[in-house]
Amino acid sequence: MLLAVLVVLSAVAAVSSYGFKPTTGTIGPEGVIVTNNPVLAPASTSASGAAVDAITCSKESAEVVKYHVHVYVTVFVNGQQRSLPAGIGITRPYLAEHLSSGNFLDVGLYDCLYWLHTHVADGIVHIEAPAKATFTLGQLFDIWRQPLSPSRVGPALGHVVVYENGRVWRGDPRAVPLLAHGVIQLDVGTPAVAFQPFRYHVIGLCGAGTTSCAAPTQK
Repeated sequence: MLLAVLVVLSAVAAVSSYGFKPTTGTIGPEGVIVTNNPVLAPASTSASGAAVDAITCSKESAEVVKYHVHVYVTVFVNGQQRSLPAGIGITRPYLAEHLSSGNFLDVGLYDCLYWLHTHVADGIVHIEAPAKATFTLGQLFDIWRQPLSPSRVGPALGHVVVYENGRVWRGDPRAVPLLAHGVIQLDVGTPAVAFQPFRYHVIGLCGAGTTSCAAPTQK
C-alpha cells in the first residue's frame, strides 16, 4: 500500500515539476475531447483559396479524396496547453453544423477545403488528399498562415521542443511528418512539459463509414 502511495505521489510531483495540470473538457463531434484551453491563434488567418506549398483548396463538388488520415497536434506555451482552432484550412464562409456535441465546421457551397484542415478545436488534423503522400507540420502552419520555427510556434516565442509519438524530434519543426494516427506535441518556452500520451479514435461526420468526409484510410 505504501509503495502504491509513493508511486502516485511521484507521478503527481513529476507532473507538477513540468508545470502542467490536466484540464477538463467534453467529448466533441469527432468523439475526441475538446478541452477548455484557449486556442493558440484564430483560424481566420488561414489561406484564402490559393495553392499553398502545392496543396490546393477544392470546392466540395470537386473534392477527390483517396488518402484520409488523422493526426493529433497540441501545443504548450510556458507550460500551459493551447488548442488548435476549428476551421484551419477551410475558407469562409464556413458551413457550421450545430450538433448536440458541439459545432463542426465544414466546406460549404461558397468556400473550399485544403487537404490539411481542422473541423473541431479538438487537436485532430485531417489529411484528405487525392493520393497518398507525406505531408508536414510546416505545410499545416503555412495553410494556417502561422509561423513555425525552432524559436516560434504561431504567436508564441521561445525555445521549441517537439515530440512525435513520444520521441523528441531533433530537426526543424517544420519537417515533422504528419503520420497516420500520430501524436505531435510542441512545447514553447519554459517550463517544458513532458510528452503527454493521447489516445483517440475519430468518429462522427469525418469518421469511418460517413458521407460528409471520405472514410479514413487509417484512423
